[in-house]
Amino acid sequence: MVQPFHLAVPVDDLAAARAFYGDMMGCPEGRSSDRWVDFDFFGHQFVVHLGTPVGQPDHNDVDGKAVPSFHYGVVLDWEDWHSLATRLAAAEVEFIIEPGIRFEGEVGEQATMFFLDPAGNALEFKAFKDPSQLFAK
Repeated sequence: MVQPFHLAVPVDDLAAARAFYGDMMGCPEGRSSDRWVDFDFFGHQFVVHLGTPVGQPDHNDVDGKAVPSFHYGVVLDWEDWHSLATRLAAAEVEFIIEPGIRFEGEVGEQATMFFLDPAGNALEFKAFKDPSQLFAK
């Protein structure tokens, strides 16, 4: 079993973070205070803290797309990734990189999408057609 990770990121509005991560992303809320909120982020402990958001991250060119150098997210299973992409599109989330498939028909075929939370933190969610190829070269 993979152990859950712990990640904390700064946000400038806890109510907006609760609406985004809790309501839209479907992450159950755990403990909280007037300065932070814990979420069950797909089985991982994710905390938003009131603070100064990271801001506009640097980018790297990956397959002709500007990928934010600072980002986080989760590798989902194939069906869950497609369900999330559909839910985000229906909520009119603005994608940095639209949902799509990389390496189609090749080793490491994966679905990926990038978007921002309300504080401007970049998220990437991906899924592998064959999960055993997560680290394949």
